[in-house]
Amino acid sequence: MALLMNKAPRGVQFSQRTSIRPSQVRLSSVCRAAAVAAKTVSGTMAELKSKGKVAFIPFLCAGDPDLETTAAALQKLDKIGADVIELGVPYSDPLADGPVIQGAATRALEKGTTLDAVIDIVRKVSPTMRAPIVMFTYYNPIMRRGVEKYIKQIKEAGASGLLVPDIPLEETHDIRKVCDKHGIELVLLTTPTTPQERMKAIAHNSQGFVYLVSVTGVTGMKENVEGRVESLVKMLHDVTDKPISVGFGVSKPEHAKQIVSWGAEGVICGSALVKALGESGSPAEGLAAMEKLATSLRAAIP
Repeated sequence: MALLMNKAPRGVQFSQRTSIRPSQVRLSSVCRAAAVAAKTVSGTMAELKSKGKVAFIPFLCAGDPDLETTAAALQKLDKIGADVIELGVPYSDPLADGPVIQGAATRALEKGTTLDAVIDIVRKVSPTMRAPIVMFTYYNPIMRRGVEKYIKQIKEAGASGLLVPDIPLEETHDIRKVCDKHGIELVLLTTPTTPQERMKAIAHNSQGFVYLVSVTGVTGMKENVEGRVESLVKMLHDVTDKPISVGFGVSKPEHAKQIVSWGAEGVICGSALVKALGESGSPAEGLAAMEKLATSLRAAIP
């Protein structure tokens, strides 16, 4: 605290080596804030496209196996080369998620993981990371906190985007206005059963990228990526020039290669990484297992 004073209290001397001018502290804070603000999902995706590269987008459930491990995992994924990272806020009724992510959310909640704790983790790690963070959350926690307050808080913590799987396009108008106000990009999802005209509307309103759900159903690890994903990617490319990222069911490097060959601009992997991190014998073993899988996925994505 003394380092922030304009001059030392009477009888106290600061050494030249440790003295820091208040202007330097303020400048450092401003620089950190500017760096966080400069990280955008759309900017990252555009830069990758200009280089002919495809985004690797991993997903983690915050708080599983614990928050300290979540922070370490985020930093590991960033170091491995994740381009965008989705961070799931644990919720008691995750209707879009399969048993792996449901189990992770349940364990996180049982250990007392709260929304404030998740936001604190983002605040802690985001200044050290290159990859923008997209918060993946169901609408109920947003509604309980208040849309304005929720989005303001995640932005101030360093998040760049928001994905809410349980609100339909027609109900995104109000939350989109608040996201725009605070500089948060709202990512929308489209599914295999979405008609092309509706796909077009979703793509028009989505920011950062369009999330293409590869299966009819919930998240989870699959043996193969469904062949119809290729035609779905083409359908979306016919109605939008925004990047398409494919998720749900991606768990192997072979899946990632196939999705890339079908022309997607991003590959999203969730359940397999969540399982590796949260269902190993210890946090250290979980980090090692997650790192191994993430590294293999990264290597499969040009």
